[in-house]
Amino acid sequence: MTPEEKKAVREDVDRACKVMQSGGIVVYPTDTIWGIGCDATNAEAVARIYEIKRRADNKALITLVPYAGWLENYVEEVPEVAWELIDVATDPMTIVYDKGKNLASNLMGEDGSVGIRVTSEFYSQQLALRMRRPIVSTSANVSGEAAPRVFKEINRAILEAADYVAEYRRDDDSIGKASTVIKLGSGGLIKILRS
Repeated sequence: MTPEEKKAVREDVDRACKVMQSGGIVVYPTDTIWGIGCDATNAEAVARIYEIKRRADNKALITLVPYAGWLENYVEEVPEVAWELIDVATDPMTIVYDKGKNLASNLMGEDGSVGIRVTSEFYSQQLALRMRRPIVSTSANVSGEAAPRVFKEINRAILEAADYVAEYRRDDDSIGKASTVIKLGSGGLIKILRS
């Protein structure tokens, strides 16, 4: 990435960040597919995501953090196996933990569980770092429609409902794919929810 490109991305991230800090909704590229997100600690913004996606609010949303070290701030107890899975994962992996904390309550499952992924993708990682908090990352689609693997697949209704749409990677035709989702239960139980 050239210095000019880095500057443009930083400015793009700054604009997205300002929108989320004021409770807004952003469409942005992630380490998997295009996502729609907000500040994961803002319950009103989370409620808007459910509305925009026309999704039942009893379905939990995924949260992104930029580093594994952040997990302890948002999960009651991070099982030892989680650190091992994160260390060896070669593809994006979302882990569902038994009990979340310090997040919007309407983001979590009815049982208090929370799905968190550590992102290494440049834009989404920078977004979480600049926000200094986790960000919601759910597919930028209307519930029931196919998830957008590239920017041009995003439904116009989603783009119009968002308060900001990232400029970065709009022309990138690399096909993204949803993350693997693993649930870690008590006693070291591991269940694959999506592969």
